[in-house]
Amino acid sequence: MSLSSEPVPPLSPPSAPAPARRRFSFFAQDRPWINLLLFLLTLGSTFFVGLSWSLNFLYAPAFAADPAFRPPADAFRDPRIILLSAAYAAVLMAILLAHELGHYLACRRYGLSATLPFFIPAPSLIGTLGAFIKIRSPIHWKRRLFDIGAAGPLAGFVLAVPAVFAGLAMSRIVPSFPREEAIVFGEPLLLRLAGLLFLRDAGPGTDVVLHPVAFAGWVGILVTALNLLPLGQLDGGHIAYAVFGSRNRRISNIVMGALLVMGFLVWAGWLIWFFLLLILGLRHPRVIDEHEPLGTARTVLAFVLLAVFLLSFIPAPVQDYNVIQMARSLWP
Repeated sequence: MSLSSEPVPPLSPPSAPAPARRRFSFFAQDRPWINLLLFLLTLGSTFFVGLSWSLNFLYAPAFAADPAFRPPADAFRDPRIILLSAAYAAVLMAILLAHELGHYLACRRYGLSATLPFFIPAPSLIGTLGAFIKIRSPIHWKRRLFDIGAAGPLAGFVLAVPAVFAGLAMSRIVPSFPREEAIVFGEPLLLRLAGLLFLRDAGPGTDVVLHPVAFAGWVGILVTALNLLPLGQLDGGHIAYAVFGSRNRRISNIVMGALLVMGFLVWAGWLIWFFLLLILGLRHPRVIDEHEPLGTARTVLAFVLLAVFLLSFIPAPVQDYNVIQMARSLWP
């Protein structure tokens, strides 16, 4: 994810501008030690969360055979769990780092000032809330805006795809778990297609327990899809503005309406995204020339990015967690 700076100033400034005021900004100066500290903290949080996913992966066959099974008390001392958790953390961090470095290097290519990536550690299901960079220079031209917005999702996707493929090849097929005992994750189209190659033995009455590397790839695919939503300061918002100019407001309104409906009917997490995006704002900073042509190569790349979004999008990342179902569970 990339956050742009202030909008491009008008071409004809007022004759009597107000005196400039100094404003404190956390992003005004480079503090590499903060970036490094957040990176290490996020590496630690993803490793810690990866322990539980690795434990689940190793003991899934035993649990599927006997729902009353519980891992031994010293299970976390098993070196296999340590290695699997390290693999999860390393792959996920590599995907997130590639995504943000894609933006950063694109900014450097055009001589724009941008911060190093800021990672966000969190005790969540995946161990992080992602990462972002702050673009401190205004982006004046649509082609540059497109390139910077596209670089991140493409770089992350390039690493996430082999992680999904390699992880699925190592995943396990077990008898179905009791649904009340399992967290069921949604499948993007890419995962379904990859499953045709690597999970041919999966069928009715079975569940697939993802290898931690596959789960890291799944998270990377989800991050790609979320960032490609054509809204505000998301990468997809930059791309949509570069392609459609001010007309992208209509697209934003339609997508926001869809998120609101999906939050009630499909997955409650979309409501969080809906309100978060409202807070961050949906208006995109202007460029100097909205009619600047992108050219053939970038137009083709825009369709490639659309295909990446369709392959990556997960309507319900965690199943059975929409508002209606949650309300029914509270008031039967």
